[in-house]
Amino acid sequence: MGRGTLRIYLGAAPGVGKTYAMLSEAHRRVERGTDCVVAFVEHHGRPRTEVLLHGLEQVPRSEITYRSASSTEMDVEAVLQRAPAVALVDELAHANVPGSRNAKRWQDVEELLKAGIDVISTVNIQHLESLGDVVESITGVRQQETVPDEVVRRADQIELVDMSPQALRRRMAHGNIYQPDELDAALSNYFRPGNLTALRELALLWTADRVDEYLQQYRGEHNIRTTWQARERIVVGLTGGPEGRTLIRRASRMAAKGSGSEILAVYIARSDGLTSASPKELAVQRTLVEDVGGTFHHVIGDDIPAALLEFARGVNATQIVLGSSRRKTWQYIYGPGVGATVARESGPDLDVHIVTHEEVAKGRGLPIARGGRLGRVRIIWGWLVGVVGSVLLSVLLRSLENGPGLANNVLLFLSLTVAAALLGGLRPALASAAVGVMLLNYWFTPPTRTLTVQDPENFVAIVIFFAVAVAVSSVVDLAARRTHQAARLRAESEILSFLAGSVLRGETALDALLERVRETFAMESVALLERAGDVEPWTCAGSVGPAPVARPDDADVDMPVGDNMALALSGRVLPAEDRRVLGAFAAQAAVVLDRQRLVWEAEQARRLAEGNRIRTALLAAVSHDLRTPLAGIKAAVSSLRSDDVAWSPEDEAELLEGIEDGADRLDHLVGNLLDMSRLQTGTVTPLIREIDLDEVVPMALGGVPEGSVDLDIPETLPMVAVDPGLLERVVANVVENAVKYSPGGEPIVVAASALGGRVELRVVDRGRGVPDEAKERIFEPFQRYGDAPRGAGVGLGLAVSRGFAEAMGGTLDAEDTPGGGLTMVLTLAAAPGRAEARAALPAEAAS
Repeated sequence: MGRGTLRIYLGAAPGVGKTYAMLSEAHRRVERGTDCVVAFVEHHGRPRTEVLLHGLEQVPRSEITYRSASSTEMDVEAVLQRAPAVALVDELAHANVPGSRNAKRWQDVEELLKAGIDVISTVNIQHLESLGDVVESITGVRQQETVPDEVVRRADQIELVDMSPQALRRRMAHGNIYQPDELDAALSNYFRPGNLTALRELALLWTADRVDEYLQQYRGEHNIRTTWQARERIVVGLTGGPEGRTLIRRASRMAAKGSGSEILAVYIARSDGLTSASPKELAVQRTLVEDVGGTFHHVIGDDIPAALLEFARGVNATQIVLGSSRRKTWQYIYGPGVGATVARESGPDLDVHIVTHEEVAKGRGLPIARGGRLGRVRIIWGWLVGVVGSVLLSVLLRSLENGPGLANNVLLFLSLTVAAALLGGLRPALASAAVGVMLLNYWFTPPTRTLTVQDPENFVAIVIFFAVAVAVSSVVDLAARRTHQAARLRAESEILSFLAGSVLRGETALDALLERVRETFAMESVALLERAGDVEPWTCAGSVGPAPVARPDDADVDMPVGDNMALALSGRVLPAEDRRVLGAFAAQAAVVLDRQRLVWEAEQARRLAEGNRIRTALLAAVSHDLRTPLAGIKAAVSSLRSDDVAWSPEDEAELLEGIEDGADRLDHLVGNLLDMSRLQTGTVTPLIREIDLDEVVPMALGGVPEGSVDLDIPETLPMVAVDPGLLERVVANVVENAVKYSPGGEPIVVAASALGGRVELRVVDRGRGVPDEAKERIFEPFQRYGDAPRGAGVGLGLAVSRGFAEAMGGTLDAEDTPGGGLTMVLTLAAAPGRAEARAALPAEAAS
């Protein structure tokens, strides 16, 4: 009996329709005559799912008692005895009650598959073992029930059940997923739009990776080497020369013409470590590739055309972009070149583009062999062992009455030659071989004390000794050099890997990078110098260490970066081979400096634009909103001072009330303007301390009508680290805004909850709401949404509230209220060291 097949419906979150899709598939199979049973399906009280269970045979569940509580689980033995063709098993990641046949439901499914039963199951993306930490960081909920990724990967079919976050929340608001008493907790915690969007992205990316794996597996099983153009993948072949930038930009323009195109830049280095590439240029090109949305790959290969084609076919590329050869005409005697060879051997499945550039036919030069430096001490020891050691050995052998014989003497001298090669390299070894031949001939080959050889066999022995000595010393020297090169290249690769990682992580701290340079090369100080022009003085853009130099000429080592920038190091002189890695550091330092300046300039431009906009809006506010209450106060005062009218006490009280209301409005407007000014100038300094929300929130509700707010702040909430005065202003502004827009007689809800290391305060109204495109705009200064009543203010309340919230390390965001309205979510940091209250989540989400 063969193994059964496993089909999994994968979803981003509970409620997207996995179980519904599984039951629908079961009905289709039953209609086709397939023997299909329900081994275990939980409908969670959802009417539409429960209806689909009708008409399907259900295997009775087993009842298990654990700690005086009775639960039901799938009866694996009953399903095996029933032996259907297809079994439906819901919730693959479920943990069975202790005492069950298996600890996990996926283990039950494994038994059914081994028995030849096909299984259809469901699982949510958050239950995959490898994504547990990621999901917890997003939602604040640790998944207790998980399934190994390999179990899901081995499934014969994986079908993604997808739904947008907005549609899922609407489905929940309509009561199609959870009961009404669970709805508010679910919507305000686990099922927030941001959480659902992130989980959906995880599900889509994970499924896309599995699809790509299946495609690669199929191509491998069927030995398919041709390219399947499922999407455009453009491979750019880089040599480390300056033409690489042109190739990358050309590939970027080609990729922009097709949706979903990928750019993969590859640099192929020879396995012997010899290369003519510029590390500085490669670092710049790596940055350029990542800026255009591509990836950089470093491949080792002696046959560059073959390695390039192998890489392209391995990634299922559709196009290869190469530059025209930089060889001079006479250099073609070495072969047709990489471009011509790749074009000839690419076949019909790969398009090869040869791009012209400014470096065509200017010459590439030949690779320069960079042997490992053995050091002066080792070279001296090599000469001593090879030359002096040979002399001492001959003296020792001559002092013996009965020597070991010519054959053994040859082996002894050969051992000294090998030792000289290991210590000092090729030259001491060759000298040792020559000296050994002379000494063997003069002292130990008859007739002795002459350079003639009487016996032809001895002559052959001496010649063979010299040949073997030269060959062995060459091999030993080459192995020693390769070992040294391998160690050095490994160290360089670690350093370059750090640089690549810093680029990918977006690190832009110039001082940290310069400190890394100083530590790597054991320097006293490092400075990045620049100047505006060739005749301008040098200025220091950044430095670490004591007494950095002011000019590149004063440094022990200087590495130019372009025409007007240089990395200057003081402490010692670096060997030539270290400059390759130093060039990569220098190029990265220039990139980091440019990034810092661009960020600073962008921030300055944003502040200037924001200041101009605020000044313009302030003038408009002063011309209208401030003049309106002043006009009312002026009219009331003029009326009271008029001698022409005898005002009754009631009239006087009404005019005085109007003056007081106008003054209050002016005070509120001026207060918000001053607060906004403080936020813009960065002079808000919160005094953070630990406090309970129920000490601050009730005080902030003093300015709203009685009965207009329903307050729900649990006593079990952890304390928050905030500035109480700023928090009171934030809550007061948000609540007053919600009361203003809430329909008459409909109280707003102010509720608090804890999630992970955060505490959320949600202000919920049932007004008209705000469209998605305007949710961020309402937090900008002097912005009012279109349904704002006249005379409602200048639109600073929410801007001030968000500014104060961010000053305290929190956030203030707007969300839709299910069923209509707007919910303001104030997120604050919980005080450290306090027990975190766990949010009440629906069972399926929290499991």
